[in-house]
Amino acid sequence: MRGSSVHPNKRMQHRGALPRIAQQCAIPATRTAMRRALKLHPDSLCFAPTHIEVHVARPRAGSLVLYYFVTAKISDLRIPSVIPGGHADELWRHTCFEAFICGSRGDGYYEFNFAPSTQWAAYRFSSYRSGMRVATEISAPRIEVQSGSESYTLQASLDLDRALSLPHDAVWHLGLSAVLEETSGRKSYWAFAHPPGKPDFHHSVCFAHEISAA
Repeated sequence: MRGSSVHPNKRMQHRGALPRIAQQCAIPATRTAMRRALKLHPDSLCFAPTHIEVHVARPRAGSLVLYYFVTAKISDLRIPSVIPGGHADELWRHTCFEAFICGSRGDGYYEFNFAPSTQWAAYRFSSYRSGMRVATEISAPRIEVQSGSESYTLQASLDLDRALSLPHDAVWHLGLSAVLEETSGRKSYWAFAHPPGKPDFHHSVCFAHEISAA
């Protein structure tokens, strides 16, 4: 199964209004859904984006829907063209939206990478940056994107029924983040929270949100 994409020509709405993808799932802040802004790492320089917001929904116990909204002069960002989705490594080296999910603090975690091209990756770690493997048990996500002159949206829908370390009846701990590459080649790093030092999305500090089963 391959990821899918939507890249309409219709221009997205500007800041202050949700784009069409978001209107499909306008998320109030509840235990099974939330909306939250990402913070720029204090050592990052970024001249293109002005705001990144994420919306998360857990419509059923074994699934997750993630929305990433970027408000910026999009022409200043390096956004790869949409291609047929498929698994690819090292997507984080360029513009990439990420999710880190664990079911408990001591039971390992998953890392997901979603590229604007609709390529994706899923990895399983047994502990902090250790025991990494490709998470072959994860089905290909459905990825949809929309782009306008001042806004960009990526939606990723995950089926996590076969993720054994994410119990369906448990609270999941989430760390959502983004790497944005400008046309100059400069990169900036965004997350819910940042530990001291260089950007590190794997750090427990970044798992700053909990979401309950539906």
